[in-house]
Amino acid sequence: MAAALEHWQSEVIDLSHAIHADPEPSGEELRAARRVSSLLTAAGFTFDAIQPELPASFSARLGSGSLVVALCIEYDALPGIGHACGHNVNAASAVGAALVLAAVADDLGITVKVLGTPAEETTGGKVDLINEGFFDDVSMAMMAHAGAEDVVGSTSLAVNMWNVLYEGRPAHAAAAPDQGINALDALVVAQVAVSLARQQLPPGSIVSLIVTEGGSAVNVIPERARASVEMRSPTVAGLSVIENRVRRCLEAGAHASGSTLTITPAGHAFVELRQDSFLSEAYGKAMVTRGRDVRYSEAPVASTDMGNVSHLVPSIHPLLGYDVGGAVHHTAEFAEHGASISADQAVIDGAFGLAVAASAAASDPLQRQRLLGNTTEKTPPFPTLAEPFPRV
Repeated sequence: MAAALEHWQSEVIDLSHAIHADPEPSGEELRAARRVSSLLTAAGFTFDAIQPELPASFSARLGSGSLVVALCIEYDALPGIGHACGHNVNAASAVGAALVLAAVADDLGITVKVLGTPAEETTGGKVDLINEGFFDDVSMAMMAHAGAEDVVGSTSLAVNMWNVLYEGRPAHAAAAPDQGINALDALVVAQVAVSLARQQLPPGSIVSLIVTEGGSAVNVIPERARASVEMRSPTVAGLSVIENRVRRCLEAGAHASGSTLTITPAGHAFVELRQDSFLSEAYGKAMVTRGRDVRYSEAPVASTDMGNVSHLVPSIHPLLGYDVGGAVHHTAEFAEHGASISADQAVIDGAFGLAVAASAAASDPLQRQRLLGNTTEKTPPFPTLAEPFPRV
């Protein structure tokens, strides 16, 4: 595998730089998908047919082994600030792992499957691919996510987002305000109700609400008001509790103002991430051999549609660290570090770690049998180990 990694190293780093320099928003990552597909084609991968309504997605494979290893490729950027979540690093490290595994696929008895999964930041492209059956033959799924440090074992928050519309009736705000129905009033009532409800929500709950439309002129009673609401919880069960409470808050605004309320999903709901313990340990130990300070944490880190994948097949989604100058995700400062020497090294090390983890599972008879049975673990991360990495 070391020889294959060295062979593809420059192409993989070039891929990371190209995606970083050409950010595309969620669902529109056509150029990134073409760049990845071109590199995979050069390596001998063949492509499955995919639905035309998923233009930034793809499915490629190499090998004929019974154990199907999926590498998930994220490449969407954030509007106005580019790759502020490091998805160019995510994409390149996963592609690198796929290229390394392709070189040993026959020896390991695996099929390497690479899935282009757009729109992680918004609607959740992995869920679309799940719904279309592209994970049905997958034995395990892998990717690493850019961050400030190397962390294994962490989970994520379940999340759902709604678009909210209140509709009232316009009127002159001075001459005939009593003839109007103020949709913005409905939204204000709802926003206050949500703020007050936070105290009674389950521990770890997060609710964010922003107003996206609230009227066009101060002397006109607003006939429409719009908002985006995002709800997060450590578990999908807790998310359901939050959703019910927030819905009642939104309905209160409609009742108080006389407006009508429409709630529509802004994308797929994401469930909490389950990290596979064997794959996490194998990845972590491989990264230590690369001189990395790998840490273990069970703390949730944001939200991801990889959570949905992890409830379907054994999966890992470790954090892949590089020097970000103290910046945090989703800032322009974080994006500035995505094509640095440190980020490039993370890409190569991450590719190595993912490939070694997949190889370890494929080579272990018990793990291979477990993965072919397509069963996720029901126990906490590292159930038989005495904290192999320092706890964060």
